[in-house]
Amino acid sequence: MAVKRIAILGSTGSIGVNTLDVISAHPDRFRVVSLSAGSNHEKLIAQAHRFQPEAVAIRNPEGAAKVREALANTAIQVLEGEAGVCEAAAWDSGDVAVSAIVGADGLQPTLAAIRSGKDIALANKECLVMAGALFHEEVARYKVDLIPVDSEHNAIFQVLYNGAWLGVDRKERANTSPALVDVVRSLVLTASGGPLRSWSKERLATVTPEEALAHPNWKMGRKISIDSATCMNKGLEVIEAHWLFGIPPEHISVVVHPESIVHSMVTYRDGSVLAQMGMPDMRTPIAVALAWPERISTPVPALDLPTLGRLTFFEAPEKERFPCLDLAYQALSHGGSAPAILNAANEVAVAAFLDGKMGFQGIAAVIDWTLSELSLPPPDSIESVLDVDRLARERAWQWVAQHGSGLGGTS
Repeated sequence: MAVKRIAILGSTGSIGVNTLDVISAHPDRFRVVSLSAGSNHEKLIAQAHRFQPEAVAIRNPEGAAKVREALANTAIQVLEGEAGVCEAAAWDSGDVAVSAIVGADGLQPTLAAIRSGKDIALANKECLVMAGALFHEEVARYKVDLIPVDSEHNAIFQVLYNGAWLGVDRKERANTSPALVDVVRSLVLTASGGPLRSWSKERLATVTPEEALAHPNWKMGRKISIDSATCMNKGLEVIEAHWLFGIPPEHISVVVHPESIVHSMVTYRDGSVLAQMGMPDMRTPIAVALAWPERISTPVPALDLPTLGRLTFFEAPEKERFPCLDLAYQALSHGGSAPAILNAANEVAVAAFLDGKMGFQGIAAVIDWTLSELSLPPPDSIESVLDVDRLARERAWQWVAQHGSGLGGTS
């Protein structure tokens, strides 16, 4: 059994930590060759000492100096800045890159990994939201494998291999995409509803960051936790699902499933509905992505349905209370630069909310305004995607500065 050599982009975040947990349980199967982080130098140093990669990278220059000092007596190469993170992603000895950097910062390092010929375990949905067609062109050009790590898309991936893709070599999946709509009626993404699912519109006006971060089922980073609370996370997942599986947006739906046991479903033309189930633990989809097509053990508890008692499902969140999901559908339908604008405005809005610059309901307002304010041509290169991202962020911050205090901001 060949050992897979893993580069982890975003090793100090939730997905990165869970990936290292899966890897540590299977030292005969996996070896870490590079780690990268944004600014958490202390956790990166601890990971480097434990897993002894060939290289580590940190985006923050001050953190890089501390990492160098801590690893001075080791053979580990220390890289810094975005260029260093990209170099770690493309590290020569790696076979698979786990793309777990949060937000737009993950696009360039993930592309660097693709261009170095690495298969991608994709946890960064923003790569496809920002640059779906261009990203897929790079995947096809370098003939790498792309396996989703998000629990919903990983569930669909597993289901398709037991249905539409049964017997299809994974490297040939791209060639089957046009035919997928001939056998698949729809994709159903499940959503927990987040911590604010039952809150009234009036009560949502008073949400604090602490309340919005208190997800009932999943342990996630701050940004994705807020996205879950606004339902933007599900909107981004709709866009990601469209690009991953080639299904039109009108055939991708969302249902609220508070228990987070059914991770997503595929409805086939013959009336069959296949679902993937499991405990809400990211180590399962990570293990699937790393070991596919094999199955490996994880420390995730077994699903005990009698103890659980029942599974419940509700309609998609109402747009009056949670407009972000509808904004994502609108951006996907509009196409062109709209998804990249949506993503950039959302990242600004979430940061502003967490920093107390505006209230919870300002998040959707910022995104809606930025989408309506900017009319940009479709990006024809990764560089033009990044230009759209920069311009959208500038406009979104302008809106926050002018209107944030009127929407519950305290700073």
